[in-house]
Amino acid sequence: YPDILVGCTGGGSNFSGLAFPFLGKKFREKKDIKVIACEPKSCPSLTKGKFAYDFGDTGNFTPLVKMHTLGSSFMTPPTHSGGLRYHGMSYHLSHLLELGLIRAKAYGQKECFEAGVTFGKQEGIIPAPEANHAVKGVMDAALDCKEKGESKTILFNLCGHGHFDMTAYQDYFDNKLADDVFEEERVNKALANLPNVE
Repeated sequence: YPDILVGCTGGGSNFSGLAFPFLGKKFREKKDIKVIACEPKSCPSLTKGKFAYDFGDTGNFTPLVKMHTLGSSFMTPPTHSGGLRYHGMSYHLSHLLELGLIRAKAYGQKECFEAGVTFGKQEGIIPAPEANHAVKGVMDAALDCKEKGESKTILFNLCGHGHFDMTAYQDYFDNKLADDVFEEERVNKALANLPNVE
């Protein structure tokens, strides 16, 4: 049974599919499990976003949802982890984070690709750029256990292969891959446009 669960997060559906059954057991059966959501530094809604009511889309047509958000008008800078480029996070995961029942970490794409290459050499599987965030999170969790002298079972979801992302890997090997940056000014501008809910 896992002691630590790690997954990549963009909007939260993939991560929720992995984490919720284990969180259910944690709540019902008091099973101890640490749950870590890994997101990109360029779009860190859980680690840098505001817990507020916002629109789920850029056109502001959806109902308002209370979630961790960078603002619905926030446009993420270019990144190879396209599946993780959403301004907000699932309201379920946002609520769990607010309650302290899950943790979140943000990683840059260079360190994630480095982790993916290491994983690929060991396992013979090339992860998708999005999945590399989980791979990096797993490696950090394993190194933390090693440092503490703990033996833990770590579960993660390798949610995609990188066979269609070879250009991204080539950019990494050619040093053409820019690292993710958190553009605080752009986020602040988008957050200033949050709907006024009283």
